[in-house]
Amino acid sequence: MQSSQRHERDSLIIGRFQPFHNGHLEVIRKISEASDNLTIGIGSAQNSHTVNNPFTAGERYRMISNTLKDSDISNAYIVPMEDLNRYSIWVSHVVSMSPPFKVVYSNNTLTRRLFIEAGYEVKDSPLYNRSEYSGTEVRRRMLFGEDWRSLIPRAVADVIEDIDGIGRIRGLSDDV
Repeated sequence: MQSSQRHERDSLIIGRFQPFHNGHLEVIRKISEASDNLTIGIGSAQNSHTVNNPFTAGERYRMISNTLKDSDISNAYIVPMEDLNRYSIWVSHVVSMSPPFKVVYSNNTLTRRLFIEAGYEVKDSPLYNRSEYSGTEVRRRMLFGEDWRSLIPRAVADVIEDIDGIGRIRGLSDDV
């Protein structure tokens, strides 16, 4: 079998996952069903301890890994990926960090453009109840003491509680 055919159904999705929520899980579930292998890139892996990026790459890795185990998704690989602010080499950086893939799932305009220009097939990420499931909404609810646990998998809540994620977000915010 030729290399290009062998990886035909191997896919990549990149997200910040700050934190990983139920919408992410449903998107991952759908893409993993359509893929032989799925690489989940933890984007902006170098960022943490800010209001918009409160969790480290390692914490996000634990959130995703534990959720995948609980959800019986076994064809996914998780790869932390640091940002490069040189877009001309960003795709090759991602490729060097990942198992082989042919299809990229993204709704980000820049990500889509860069991978299309590099010759990859790019598909829209399926969206799942985007008005309710967003990292921004989860973090807002955490900050203001509202129900956030219903928006995330139990395994993610366990990691957040283990690292005192609520305390971190509140300590980083000027709004509380």
